[in-house]
Amino acid sequence: MNTCGLHCLTISDIGVTADGRQLLQNIGLHVHCGELTAIIGRNGAGKTTLLRAILGEIPHTGTVSFSGHNGTPIVGGKPRIGYVPQTLAVDRNTPATVYDLLLSLTGRYPVFFHKPRKLVENFRAHLARFHAEDLLDSAIGRLSGGELQRVLLAAATMPTPDLLILDEPVSGVDQSGLQEFYDLLDTLKTQEDMVILMVSHDLPYVRRHADKVLLLDKTVQAFGTPDAVFGSDAFHRLFGGESV
Repeated sequence: MNTCGLHCLTISDIGVTADGRQLLQNIGLHVHCGELTAIIGRNGAGKTTLLRAILGEIPHTGTVSFSGHNGTPIVGGKPRIGYVPQTLAVDRNTPATVYDLLLSLTGRYPVFFHKPRKLVENFRAHLARFHAEDLLDSAIGRLSGGELQRVLLAAATMPTPDLLILDEPVSGVDQSGLQEFYDLLDTLKTQEDMVILMVSHDLPYVRRHADKVLLLDKTVQAFGTPDAVFGSDAFHRLFGGESV
């Protein structure tokens, strides 16, 4: 499918204060579906704080609004949001499986019931989009970093969200799993009607694959195409001679 281009996330004048410290101020952002927007910045720049503000997890000033498929703001209800965290704290000895994780998202069947064949087929078909169909019955605690992140990405897109937020999604993933995960993001970007917002320290990937880049240091330092942001005075001031 082709993305509609009408889904958009608009952030206006977001500010966050905690313990008397200004963590974010005057953040403005406007992004569309069909694009991958990356948020970059040094440690402590406020990247995860901004995500938490968008998710409504912390108090903030300013507004966060979202437009649906027809381009008009969603009023009253909230957009469907999928979220992939940096890590998921899982006991390696937990008996919970990928099937149990996906089942918990449906709220339809207690895990001790038999597995309805149609549901298993649907789960396996969805996981196949993320090269994870063989992991359905695997214990979550035994997955590799790359396998777990693919499963979490599958879970975050079931059903397809309006907004997909990824907070350092490849943290702890080995090199062999990086490209596979990034390829999956490229596919989602071009085939699904969702806004994708990602915090990343992987600057070479951001430069190659992001459509827009927000350079953050408590406020917006630069925003635009990767070439424009990476070539900006603000980037060189914050990252020095780092090669990307």
